[in-house]
Amino acid sequence: MTIIPSLAITMGDPAGIGPEIILKALADKSLSARCQTMVVGNRQLLQFTYEHLLEQSQLTEQDLANPQSISVLDIPLDSAITLGQGDAVSGGFSFACLEKAIALTLENKFQGIVTAPIAKSLWKAAGHDYPGQTEVLAQKAGVDRFGMLFVGRSPHTGWILRSLLATTHIPLADVPTALTPQLMSRKLDLLIECLSEDFDIEQPQIAIAGLNPHSGEAGQLGTEEQDWLLDWLQKAQATHPQAKLVGLIPPDTMWVKPGQAWYGNHEQQPNTADAYLALYHDQGLIPVKLMAFDQAINTTIGLPFIRTSPDHGTAFDIAGQGVATANSMKAAIELAIQITKQRTFKK
Repeated sequence: MTIIPSLAITMGDPAGIGPEIILKALADKSLSARCQTMVVGNRQLLQFTYEHLLEQSQLTEQDLANPQSISVLDIPLDSAITLGQGDAVSGGFSFACLEKAIALTLENKFQGIVTAPIAKSLWKAAGHDYPGQTEVLAQKAGVDRFGMLFVGRSPHTGWILRSLLATTHIPLADVPTALTPQLMSRKLDLLIECLSEDFDIEQPQIAIAGLNPHSGEAGQLGTEEQDWLLDWLQKAQATHPQAKLVGLIPPDTMWVKPGQAWYGNHEQQPNTADAYLALYHDQGLIPVKLMAFDQAINTTIGLPFIRTSPDHGTAFDIAGQGVATANSMKAAIELAIQITKQRTFKK
C-alpha cells in the first residue's frame, strides 16, 4: 500500500531562514515525491526569496524549488519584510501561519504540520505571549498531555537518538518545583506510547537522568533523587514491565554512550537506550545539539496529529545569504512521512 502523507509546512518567521530552507527542502525530488505539501505562508515572499537567492548567492535553479510549482496557502503580510531583520510584523505573520495550519489540520485537511523556525520574542512583540510553538500546538489542539521529543539519525553510523524533555521552556530556578512524580509519570507514559505507536518499539530501554550533579551523590549534592525520584522510578518500572528503565543516570555521563554511538560504531555500543529522558531543557538539548544540530528534529508528542520541526532557530544573521542548511528541515519532513506511515500500519 502506497501512503502519500499530506503535510502543511509553515513558513516560520519570514525574515529568517524559513523561506530559504523550505525552497531547498522541496527541491529534493526524492522527498517531495513521497508527500503532498502545502506551504502556509506567502507566495510573493517565496518568489522574492527565490529570485534574491539566485541573484545574490551561489545557488542555482537546481538547488531551489520554483515557487510557481509549490502549493501555497497565502497568509496576508501587513508590510514589507526585510531579510535578517525580524520585527512585530514578521512575528505576527509567523503566528498567523501556525494558527492557520493547526486549524486546517484539526479539520483533517492535513495529517501533520512541519513548522519552520519562529522568534518567540517577536511573537511577544506582536501580542502573542507563548513559550514556543509547542505550547500553541497543544493549546489549540486542546491537550494538556504533551512533550518535546528530539530525534536525530547519525550520518556517521545510522544510530537513532531520541531524547524527551520532562520540563521545557521554564527558568532553571523553577525546574525543581515543576518536577513532580505526576509530571514524570505523564512524560514517561507519553514516551512509551510514542515509541510503540511511531517507532514500533514495544519493549523499549529508556535511560532516565538524575536532576543533580552525580544524581545527588546520595544526598550530598541535592536531595531530590533521595526524596522522591528513586522511589518514583521503582514504581514506574512496576507500572511498565514491558520497558527497561535505567536510571537515575548522572547527567554528565548519560550522554557518553549516545555520543559514541553517534560518532563511532553502534554495534560496539549494545547498551545504548531506545530513548533518553532528560529532566530539563539544557540537560537534554546541549548534547542533542552538539551531536545533531543539522540533523535533529523536534517533534511534539501527545497531539492528535503529527508535528515535526527543524531543531534550530531563525538564524537572522545569515538570512538571505543562501548558506543556510536545509538538512534539519528535510529530516523533519522525512520523519513526518515515516510517522504517518507507521501510524497507518498500526491501525
